[in-house]
Amino acid sequence: MKAMLENLSHIAREAGAEIMRVKNRGYEINRKDDESPVTEADLASNKIITHRLAEMYPDIPILSEEGSKIPYEERSAWTEFFLVDPLDGTKEFIKDNGEFCVCIALMQKNRPVLGIVYAPVQDTLYAGSEEDGAFVSRKSEVPARIKTSRPEQGCGLIVVGSRSHPSPDLGAYLAEMNVEKMVPAGSAIKFCMVAEGKAHMYPRFNPTMEWDTAAGQAIVEAAGGSMTAMDGSEFTYNKKNLRNGGFLVKA
Repeated sequence: MKAMLENLSHIAREAGAEIMRVKNRGYEINRKDDESPVTEADLASNKIITHRLAEMYPDIPILSEEGSKIPYEERSAWTEFFLVDPLDGTKEFIKDNGEFCVCIALMQKNRPVLGIVYAPVQDTLYAGSEEDGAFVSRKSEVPARIKTSRPEQGCGLIVVGSRSHPSPDLGAYLAEMNVEKMVPAGSAIKFCMVAEGKAHMYPRFNPTMEWDTAAGQAIVEAAGGSMTAMDGSEFTYNKKNLRNGGFLVKA
């Protein structure tokens, strides 16, 4: 999978560069059917990613946020596919806080086995797979291996949570735990904070979509962490309804 990690990293960087070009020249904000925002940057990134993936891997189908209306009867037969969020954190992009990213995951038997998360403002790319482990590259430097880490003895948990989608359930969930610090962050960057040991836990109660979580899950698991449903069961993908339930990411 090493070659695919490299190829998908290049694609994510190219898409991120296009997002930044749109950001710097200005853009309009439109609304989808579900009233969520979409911009020219989302669409431009999606065009690059889907075109490059189809060129390099013509036999692997693609399920993307900006092209998700594929009938369940068709995609339920897939044993392998790419799951893509071309601009994860559109609200963060609009707020111009830098906490948005490009997410590309390879799914096999409805599990994420490889993931790329690229944050273009920071020029930071996270990559991971079952076979190769997890890595981070900052400012296009040589990738460095990353691993999850547990709190040091006597220290509390560092918990990362959603900046734009806070949940009232989160406080109740954490009330009985020894929490040292709560860190808000946007997009799939939260997964990457756990993967590189900057946070110990990411509980999520508010809804997400499958393309929001797949790449991040692959990287966390490659770094030694875990992601499950809130009851500890396996987190499922390629459902008829692509909306996720709650989940727990742990170091």
